[in-house]
Amino acid sequence: MKVAVLSESPADEIALRVLVAAVLPRALEFVAPGFRARGWPHVAQVMPAVIRHLYLNTDTDLLLVVADSDDSVVHTARHEAPEYFHPRCRMCQLRAVHRQTTKRLPPAHGRERLLRAVGIAVPAIEAWYLCGRDDSVSEEAWLSGQRDGRLPYTRSELKFRVYGTDRPSLPHEINCALHEVARHRHDPRRLTNDFPGFAALAADLLAAVKVGGDDRLKAPPASR
Repeated sequence: MKVAVLSESPADEIALRVLVAAVLPRALEFVAPGFRARGWPHVAQVMPAVIRHLYLNTDTDLLLVVADSDDSVVHTARHEAPEYFHPRCRMCQLRAVHRQTTKRLPPAHGRERLLRAVGIAVPAIEAWYLCGRDDSVSEEAWLSGQRDGRLPYTRSELKFRVYGTDRPSLPHEINCALHEVARHRHDPRRLTNDFPGFAALAADLLAAVKVGGDDRLKAPPASR
């Protein structure tokens, strides 16, 4: 399976490659270089052009897109209802972009569509990096804070916990990200359990494998 990554930084892409391999223990070919967006809303803005390029000009099977939620509405189980769409939920928005873009494309390179895997890191990808090291950090903690009007931490605080500075150099950011995601290299269940935004990404990846004719892989069991 050929996978292209659309993310917000080179460090994010490198860490995501490790996490994708943890979910799908099979040989994957990542399209290089990955596609970069300058934060939100640029991710959603460039996604249609990336989809059209990959589908019409390459034999890429799947586009993996990950963005931070920042202060937007968090995707919940309610959003999974048929025909439901929340205009301020980034997961809903990115899924809609993929759906609306691909339905206009003709068959190409022996495929009928470009598969997608979308993940939203709540509130930022540094929260995923801290999973399993800092028990105070989880998607539920952030969602509860949004409901109560008292956030448990800021995005700047998460960055400092991961990098030891709020302005890391790119090499330092990459090294720290790889160090943190190494905890999940062989078992992503904690990350899947604590961050539904990552669980949605994992579910998309596993569904893509089945579409590709390999249903031997099963979703990782939930953490106990």
